[in-house]
Amino acid sequence: MREDLPNIRISRRGFGLMKYVAAVTAVAFVIALMAPAVEYLNATIVALALLLVVLVIATAFGSRPALLSSILCVLAYNYFFLPPLYTFTIADLQNWVAFAAFLVTSLIAGQLSSYARRRAEESEARRIEIERLYNELREAFDRASEAEAAKRSEKLKSALLDAITHDLRTPLTSIKASASSLLESYTTNVLDEETELEFLQIIVDETDRLNKFIQSIVNAAKVEVDGLQTSRGWASVQDIVSVATDRARDSLEPKRLFLEFEDNLPVIHVSAGAIAEAIYLLLDNAAKYSPDNSAIRITVKQGSGYILIHIDDQGKGIPVELRERVFERFVRGDEAMSPSTSQGLGIGLSIARGLVESHHGRVWIEDAPSGFKTRFSVAIPIEEEDNSFNEPQKSFDRG
Repeated sequence: MREDLPNIRISRRGFGLMKYVAAVTAVAFVIALMAPAVEYLNATIVALALLLVVLVIATAFGSRPALLSSILCVLAYNYFFLPPLYTFTIADLQNWVAFAAFLVTSLIAGQLSSYARRRAEESEARRIEIERLYNELREAFDRASEAEAAKRSEKLKSALLDAITHDLRTPLTSIKASASSLLESYTTNVLDEETELEFLQIIVDETDRLNKFIQSIVNAAKVEVDGLQTSRGWASVQDIVSVATDRARDSLEPKRLFLEFEDNLPVIHVSAGAIAEAIYLLLDNAAKYSPDNSAIRITVKQGSGYILIHIDDQGKGIPVELRERVFERFVRGDEAMSPSTSQGLGIGLSIARGLVESHHGRVWIEDAPSGFKTRFSVAIPIEEEDNSFNEPQKSFDRG
């Protein structure tokens, strides 16, 4: 590297010399054009032309070449264009004034133009430096994001493995044990009819449980891809809620369900099946964490351009600091509060939010009214084109 330094210095020195040569050449060229027509040119026109040359040189090459060109232009102005011509003497007082004015103007204009050029170069240098720092910051942020994404991916893989271990192996074990007992009884007749029916019921229940688990995985994948975007049409909110409650009938059976609908509710433009699925998942979650004989209440009312659905339960309640976290994939509310009691896959609330948000709606948890512990609130635009739910949650009427 040190052997190349002299060449660099020579190159820079040569470039600096070229600027002076270019400045002298430019002045000489302009003078050569105007000198033969000195009889036809006004002294003011000549001064302005030479002043323009100085400005161009100052802008292109900097202050020192501009200073040289100013001196050359002053001398040429005196020698070629102020009488007596071709001498460095000035006879007329007015020409002295013109000469002095041109001298001062050319020097000041050259310096100002050079100063503006330096400021522009400094500004460009600052811009380049800011861009460089921004790129470094962005690269550092990308690296940090990739590391965080990898960390979260490992966490999700671990959570998914745990869920599969529990939600697949447990029902399969029960199904296999029941089927094995029935098969053995087929040849030995050791089981009575009531016991056989009990084993058959276990097989049916655990098969339903497996089916529900697989459907949850499929729904999660669909929400990830396209938010379960199916054909949409105008649907009654009462009908949608009815479908959701019918599907949740088994989990709601030990509970007391109350439905409250505001009068004259409008129809909404949605995928009725997707919204019913979201409400079902919220109901199923409320039932899962509520004791038997407790109350679950669904309240439906109309807001400004949207339908607001509240689902209140008398379960354990969800602390404020966990109200957003429970909507994350593979996060269970009971796991966050007491890991030893966690059950289920932990994606129901995530699917529900994805389904509602695919309709430009929102799902959130807020303080429950008196007599209840948890309130899930769902806001759904009445019309599909309504994007008002990009606003903060506080804009909703949560009364």
